[in-house]
Amino acid sequence: MKLKKEELLHFYRKMVEIRKFETKVVELFADGMIPGFVHSYIGEEAVAVGACSNLNDDDYITSTHRGHGHLIAKGGHMDKMMAELFGKETGYCKGKGGSMHIADVDLGILGANGIVGGGFPIAAGAGLSAKMRGTNQVAVCFFGDGASNQTTFHEGINLASIWDLPVVFVCENNMYGISLSQKEHQHIKDISDRATAYGIPGVTVDGNDVIAVYEAVKEAVKRARQGEGPTLIECKTYRHRGHFEGDPTVYRSEEEVEQWKKKDPIKRFRKKLLELGTVTEDELNSIDEEVDKMVEEAVEYAKKGKFPEPEKAVEDVYTDIVEEVRE
Repeated sequence: MKLKKEELLHFYRKMVEIRKFETKVVELFADGMIPGFVHSYIGEEAVAVGACSNLNDDDYITSTHRGHGHLIAKGGHMDKMMAELFGKETGYCKGKGGSMHIADVDLGILGANGIVGGGFPIAAGAGLSAKMRGTNQVAVCFFGDGASNQTTFHEGINLASIWDLPVVFVCENNMYGISLSQKEHQHIKDISDRATAYGIPGVTVDGNDVIAVYEAVKEAVKRARQGEGPTLIECKTYRHRGHFEGDPTVYRSEEEVEQWKKKDPIKRFRKKLLELGTVTEDELNSIDEEVDKMVEEAVEYAKKGKFPEPEKAVEDVYTDIVEEVRE
């Protein structure tokens, strides 16, 4: 596939945005600036960027507890994301959602989700909605290898398959369900093999190759928009850090981590761009510097925001729609 220079630069910029945002978040969490839990996306950037680069603003995504990368790749704003992590009312969910529950419906981001496997029925519902309304929208459901063992995985994919819903299921197989290796929680090598049970295409790609992910999702999105139903795509990748910040990661060896870091998606892509002569090193360095500035501005925005007042805790919990119907 021949890609334009601006497309390749978009891939690079978005992956760098995710990496630098997450690196800063890890630092701030260690300094006690961010409450709650943080699950870093460092190492998996190529999956979110490769997938979301095929989507329009009105297409949908459902995310996971490790969702910062998905939001940035889909067009989420760093400042509002950082403010949400800080628990400030200037954040996406007014400081009430935190790291695992950021959403932006206007951008089709139907929410990160602290419930493992929680995105499957939501993505299927979004796909059903698009089909019933006769739009050209698609939904991409991100999930991990551990979530593929949940009942919602089978329920969501089964419904999408029998109704030919425009949903693309993207498995971010980082090889571990929390601390349990995929080899220990599944008797299959490729999660994409499970697509056979539902009569839909199943594809496994190198999740650290942004172009490979982009091309696989592009084909799946095309099928979905044409009314040909869902696709299951498995992206084999690796998280550089623990399951959560503070995880001692005693379940994997330093040698294993170092071997995967050699496959770093950003370093690989940068090297490839320079070898192809597509861009110059100065152009890439300029992007790096611009993103550094964006991240620092996001932190300042978050610091200046106010914490929500205690009495606002019950706001945004219920909807007024019922009352409007009664009236």
